[in-house]
Amino acid sequence: MDQQKKIKIALLGHRLNYGGAEKVMATLSNYFVKQNIDVHVIVVLNELGYSYSGTLLNLGEFKSESSGFFNKLMRLRLLAQYLKKENFDYVIDFRNRSKYKQEWFLSKFVFPKNKTIYTVHSSKLDSFFSPNIKFAQKMYASNCEIVAICDQMKTDIEHKYDLKNVTRIYNPIDFDFIEGKSKESFNFPHQYIFAAGHFDSGLKQFDILISMYAKSVLPQKNIHLVLAGKGELRTELENIAKKFELADKVHFVGFQENPYKWMHNAKFYVLSSLYEGLPMVLVEALACETPLVAFDCPYGPNEIVVNNNNGILVENQNQELFVAALNKMILEEEFYNKCKQNAKASANKFHVDCIANQWFKLMNLE
Repeated sequence: MDQQKKIKIALLGHRLNYGGAEKVMATLSNYFVKQNIDVHVIVVLNELGYSYSGTLLNLGEFKSESSGFFNKLMRLRLLAQYLKKENFDYVIDFRNRSKYKQEWFLSKFVFPKNKTIYTVHSSKLDSFFSPNIKFAQKMYASNCEIVAICDQMKTDIEHKYDLKNVTRIYNPIDFDFIEGKSKESFNFPHQYIFAAGHFDSGLKQFDILISMYAKSVLPQKNIHLVLAGKGELRTELENIAKKFELADKVHFVGFQENPYKWMHNAKFYVLSSLYEGLPMVLVEALACETPLVAFDCPYGPNEIVVNNNNGILVENQNQELFVAALNKMILEEEFYNKCKQNAKASANKFHVDCIANQWFKLMNLE
């Protein structure tokens, strides 16, 4: 993009090592820097992993073990001084904002007026907005933009909080990066379906996924289930696989630095979540030429899965229909091949070029 004055943008997040919002922040930092934008990445926790571009302010380096009141106050003051000193054209906030009084203080006294853009990344709106509607309106209505990551989320925010400054911008993916990673050397001796996520809550419902897999034809067809991720529920999930006598067919491969080669080589990707924001794993799987089977949970799967075209969108939490979808993808070869052929092209609307242009339009940087 052509510009006389170099634009300066701050991207603010909790961390930079796992999670959808964090990956979006990293992807946008890389793209914006390539467009000659002065990008500053600010993280609250000292947790880095994703590849990013720009100047880093790691507030986590100043966090004490106790993280007491005075330490928090010191880090807050450091953030405020940094924002004032750098005089950013825009600050884009990717954090959850469930500490409502703290967030009100930040919005009024720390973040730059009329230059802060708040993103919302989960269907759990209380993680971003106070349940007190009037309080939420006072904080968000007058001096900022709100970016929802899917249409259903945008509609719900507008209706619940009566806000008029909500824009939908999908999360971006870098096709070239994913394609390169997906073709890296890979060795796994079985055909399999694939899912990924944290094992630290019931959100992803991997216990239900294992149960549905056990009821499908996949085990007897020797098609395995691979789960990537980590968390305190792993042992419990392993025991569920053992209960179904499927310990040899359900594989726990841990957190994967490169999940894309697993996606690319899978028969299809499965999502069994109770709720999501916009599940970018589905988009990434499509970019890896891998079709999908997903519950139509809030929010996002129905804006990614084109039913019977790039996969199967299953009535939300209908386990019987999910099992039927698993079977159909394996037993109906012509149908499966059609979904696989359509997969990659169906993800084009999430291409980082397209999404970045929407951000530029929002910030009047076209």
